[in-house]
Amino acid sequence: MERIHNAARSLRGLALGDSFGQRWFFRKGAERVDELAARRTPAESPWNWTDDTAMALSVVRILHLHGHIDQDALADHFAHAYVADAYRGYGPSMHGVLRAIHEGADWREVTTAQFEGQGSWGNGSAMRVAPLGAWYAVDDLDLVVEQAALSAEATHAHPEATAGAVAVAVAAALMTAGRARPASDPQAFLGQVADHTPHSEVRGGLRTAASFAAGTTWLHAAEVLGTGKRISCPDTVPFALWTAAHNPDDLVEALWTTAFGLGDVDTTCAITGGVVAARTGLDRVPDAWLAAAEPVPDWVEAGSTA
Repeated sequence: MERIHNAARSLRGLALGDSFGQRWFFRKGAERVDELAARRTPAESPWNWTDDTAMALSVVRILHLHGHIDQDALADHFAHAYVADAYRGYGPSMHGVLRAIHEGADWREVTTAQFEGQGSWGNGSAMRVAPLGAWYAVDDLDLVVEQAALSAEATHAHPEATAGAVAVAVAAALMTAGRARPASDPQAFLGQVADHTPHSEVRGGLRTAASFAAGTTWLHAAEVLGTGKRISCPDTVPFALWTAAHNPDDLVEALWTTAFGLGDVDTTCAITGGVVAARTGLDRVPDAWLAAAEPVPDWVEAGSTA
């Protein structure tokens, strides 16, 4: 049950970040800047989560069913969940990938054919994987790396997508394992994540994030690291993990800091939320946020495979 509980904590934080971040797409220009600067919580309700949470639910369901990442089962679950609810904001390439898998195509052939045979390096592999890191926090980090890579490959064949998934999963595992201890130095934390991330642009971005001096502003971090405007792992994961590393005991502060960067804000907030909540849970989240945010199914905590 410890694995299930750890993954559920992370998943709930991921869904909260996703749904909170998604609200900022509905605000434009000066209105959005002013509301973020004033930390005005979005008043509308519900805050619906997107494909980030939908795909994270599939990852967790497969862990419940199999105890590990079965790639065939995961690709099939992604595809069936997509067909059942296709209007969750899936990226353009994922519509084609998941439809093809649902219609019986081999996921390996579909994913490796993307982008003229390069495979996708989109941030979808990273946005959904924090609960997997929390699930495997009781194991060694080599297993986290292996399982995160397997989860990425079910939809994303590019090495950068694998690196992004590995980085987020390792960060969530470290946060989960460190729950009973004072938070580590953020530079050291990011360096440890980078050490376990495959050689890649993602790893380079993490090294850059780890090199920032104390007192570096979110604006500088966002400008240097990127905030997902290219929808790729290299320009999404380092910033989301930088905000998580600097706010390991305050999920709400972590999400505000991430949202200031805008960009692909539902995904950056989903990553940050899943990583920080692996440590904090939702204990200090305002009641108004919890009431507004779309909940995740009860089975994520109960461990039901129904």
